[in-house]
Amino acid sequence: MCRLFGFRSAIPAAVHPSLVTEKNSLLRQSREHKDGWGIAAYEAGDNPFVAHGLGPAHCDPDFERVSSRVSSRTVVAHIRLASVGQVEKRNAHPFTHGRWCFVHNGTVRNFAQHQKAVEALIREELLALIQGATDTERCFYLFLTRLAEQGQDFEAPACVEKVARALAETMSLVSSLTDEPGQDGSSMNFLVTNGDVMVATRRNRTLFLSDTAPETGRCPHRKYVGAPKPGDRLEQFVLASERLSGEDHWHEVAEDSVIGVDSGLVFHQWQVRDLAPRH
Repeated sequence: MCRLFGFRSAIPAAVHPSLVTEKNSLLRQSREHKDGWGIAAYEAGDNPFVAHGLGPAHCDPDFERVSSRVSSRTVVAHIRLASVGQVEKRNAHPFTHGRWCFVHNGTVRNFAQHQKAVEALIREELLALIQGATDTERCFYLFLTRLAEQGQDFEAPACVEKVARALAETMSLVSSLTDEPGQDGSSMNFLVTNGDVMVATRRNRTLFLSDTAPETGRCPHRKYVGAPKPGDRLEQFVLASERLSGEDHWHEVAEDSVIGVDSGLVFHQWQVRDLAPRH
């Protein structure tokens, strides 16, 4: 198991509290999820700045140093408990390709048995880019394959529905290969962003959504109560595997759903089955 964090904001903001000082920050969670960490932040330019560490975040001063320096409109962070692939940099999340950044909380069931079948679904030119041994990296390039199939240029502004559909198709294709009757299926909480659009899925792991950064409390200009609804324009969009604090702005994401924001921070929500009927 791993833990992920995603942050998208209308204006650049610090994420240090979420990663380090909150009651249930990623640093605290890293006492159990101890096999490395990664932070990606979109600062100057189109491609993210990425930092990795291979030890527990709570023992690594670089995790707090990087966290304290990051102030961005888009941040993705991950702490790892290795299940597939050794603890080494080539297997560390976030995985990136140009503007795109991808993290995963979960495990593809019996991955060694199904690896070649998953790889057969990936475009040849993308398959050649894989460097590590993880199920996650292959799911990332399968996502990019499905995105390209919809005609989405990786460097062009992204359509949030195309991103959601590609992510749902990735889940559907992988689950069709790996799930077995009477057993828990592959766990696939995915989070992907190009710095503007951010989309996530929930399957067999917990996932929580907040429409405001935990350290700031409720947004003073909110026009709605409770969890955001499709079509709401947000000031901040925050995702985490666990609630980072006890405050009431955290809302559980429904199982087998896809949620995200477009480049204008308008909230969207779908069911996997509606985007990608089971293959």
